[in-house]
Amino acid sequence: MCGIAGWIDWENDLTRGDRKKQVKRMMEVLAHRGPDADGMWVSQRVSLVHRRLIVVDPEGGLQPMVRQAGNRNHVIVYNGELYNTDEVRQELQARGHNFYSRSDTEVILVGYLEWGPACVEHYNGIFAFAIWDDGDETLYLARDRMGVKPLFYSYQNNRFIFASEQKALLANPYVEPKINLEGLAEILLLGPARTPGHGVFKEISEIKPGHYLILNRNGLKTGTYWALESCHHEDDLKTTLEKARYLFCDAVSRQLVADVPVCTLLSGGVDSSAITAVAAQELKRQGNGPIHTYSVDFIDNDIHFKSNNFQPDSDNPWIKVMVEYLTTKHHYINLGTMEQIKALGAAVHARDLPGMADVDASLLLFCQQIKKGATVALSGECADEIFGGYPWFHREDLINSGTFPWSTNIDMREKVLSHDLRKRLNPRQYIQDRYQEALSEVPKIPGEGAREARIREILYLTITRWMPTLLDRKDRMSMAVGLEVRVPFCDHRLVEYAWNIPWGVKQLKGREKGLLRKALAGILPDDILWRKKSPYPKTHNPQYLQATKNLVKNILTDKNSPILPLINVSFVNNILKNSQKDIGLPWFGQLMGEAQFYAYLYQINCWLKAYKIQIV
Repeated sequence: MCGIAGWIDWENDLTRGDRKKQVKRMMEVLAHRGPDADGMWVSQRVSLVHRRLIVVDPEGGLQPMVRQAGNRNHVIVYNGELYNTDEVRQELQARGHNFYSRSDTEVILVGYLEWGPACVEHYNGIFAFAIWDDGDETLYLARDRMGVKPLFYSYQNNRFIFASEQKALLANPYVEPKINLEGLAEILLLGPARTPGHGVFKEISEIKPGHYLILNRNGLKTGTYWALESCHHEDDLKTTLEKARYLFCDAVSRQLVADVPVCTLLSGGVDSSAITAVAAQELKRQGNGPIHTYSVDFIDNDIHFKSNNFQPDSDNPWIKVMVEYLTTKHHYINLGTMEQIKALGAAVHARDLPGMADVDASLLLFCQQIKKGATVALSGECADEIFGGYPWFHREDLINSGTFPWSTNIDMREKVLSHDLRKRLNPRQYIQDRYQEALSEVPKIPGEGAREARIREILYLTITRWMPTLLDRKDRMSMAVGLEVRVPFCDHRLVEYAWNIPWGVKQLKGREKGLLRKALAGILPDDILWRKKSPYPKTHNPQYLQATKNLVKNILTDKNSPILPLINVSFVNNILKNSQKDIGLPWFGQLMGEAQFYAYLYQINCWLKAYKIQIV
């Protein structure tokens, strides 16, 4: 994986020394994404920069990469990984193209020479890349179908600036850390989720998943090259199980490609266990192994853990089952309470926004430990999104909540706001507008039953509005320490196929993700296969709750805290005194309860202060 950035300017000469220094600063800010190498390509109108994390072909994958076609230069900067590199290379060779490396970077660039903007339709992978054609002065940017890799931009006054992360844009003097009412609404009403395409900062936008952007002297245009399509599922149950199993196993096998150590994240749940089992088998077939696996837990969780509907049991006994079953080389990572508190600010810097509080911070710390032994990791995100594993697929109150089902307590969101901001934001209207906007995108099937149509809506909301929050989290926390994390369940072929499987089939045997469990029969032990879903672990130590309360108390007593004009101080003070009974829990998703609510307020304040946010 890598970090990319660029600057296209139709009026200023970018070869000037001060301009080169400015774009070099953007590159330096992305050093964490690519600690192994850097590169820059500059012409009068364009600067492209790259930070590299070496995963495949150390010598042949240097960037920016230049390829000539006639008298025109084509220059690429690329972040990601292609999982069908060999197939695309062979197809391009058959069309007369030559290759000089093993790198997927060259394949993407040559693919653009052959197919133009349609090249992305040929690629299976996670990517964000930019290609500059100096012949007709055109920039082409594209982002992978599921949005695993990030890509942001700012376009103003004939000046176009893009980067993998917002912090690199803000390192350019022409992009300022400003936020308007809409940005505040994203943070306070939807957060830590975001509306697709919103960069939250004023004048920063995001290229949406499955989209491309073309820039030239005539202006800018964006388009969609991939979206979910609804159709009737024609396969019988046996065929459906076989296809789901094949697509999953093929995705895992493809994502093991690397010239550096690869590991898996193993929680003992169905998703991570299945990935580990297929990866272990494939590595054994290749004559490699044993596979290294990593899990995270929290000091004293064995003492303080309490079962609940969201987290029915501890992961550790199940991890032990899988480690013994597969004979993996396992690494137990245990984190302390104060470690997580101290990492809340670092997690904000990694994400460039307030995030999922300690759920982000603990992942950041976890990734730091993994990086000591591996450069690439496979993780189980997104199975719940495409196969229907979350509570809001099964609880009638959440299915029919009339809003985003992972954030239903709008009363609480309103009450936290200051009186002035509540009037200016009109919270219920903003949330409802974003909700209806999402529903309007759902691809319908004429004649589909009301129940099936509603579940399709919930699936669409989850894939396009919930899942990006987790993908953002995984990318930023891992890349903050130079670790590449791959997500096999995000393989677009698997997503496309699962999308149209009828709900009754997905919930085989009346179980969440029943189809997936049945499809994995023989790959996993039965007790793992049918284990009740358990989410990413979090600390249950009461010291963490008290520590987050103290953080917020300190904010409320500091008259210089930038969050104070935005929140109802007396209401938050009352919550601190009266505790959980006044909070509609969870605040967001399954994991953001009382302690995470306080930590989220702390992260907002930290973000406003550290980024010197101007509210306009």
